[in-house]
Amino acid sequence: MATVYKSKIDSLLIAVLISAIVLCIYVSVTVLSSGSSATWWVILIVVSLGIGLPLWLLVGTRYTLDSKLLLVQSGPFKWRIPVVEITNITPTKDPLSSPALSLDRLRIDYGRSNMLMISPRDKERFLKDLEALRCGAV
Repeated sequence: MATVYKSKIDSLLIAVLISAIVLCIYVSVTVLSSGSSATWWVILIVVSLGIGLPLWLLVGTRYTLDSKLLLVQSGPFKWRIPVVEITNITPTKDPLSSPALSLDRLRIDYGRSNMLMISPRDKERFLKDLEALRCGAV
């Protein structure tokens, strides 16, 4: 049976994403008021990328553990990591881009020099469950 862990979300990230959404709304209203024939195409692109994607990332970032796989989803992006390929897990606050909505992260090393950082809300439970799967997979 699969267990889903939601991402921890930093308040600073929420502020940045809300600011981006407000800016996109402002740009959309400005472009609409210009009356250009290309207005609707510009608005569609701005709204899709500037509002849709940040919202999708906020509500769609999660980590699913099943018996053989760690599935990481962040909006439209997905990673499938076989549990047996995980070689190391370390806490980090690395700000590099990753499917994590918090800087309170776990760095997961897997395969041949692959790495991904995640930020499960309940880190201790996630680590305990992942370790149990790793021990059972060996």
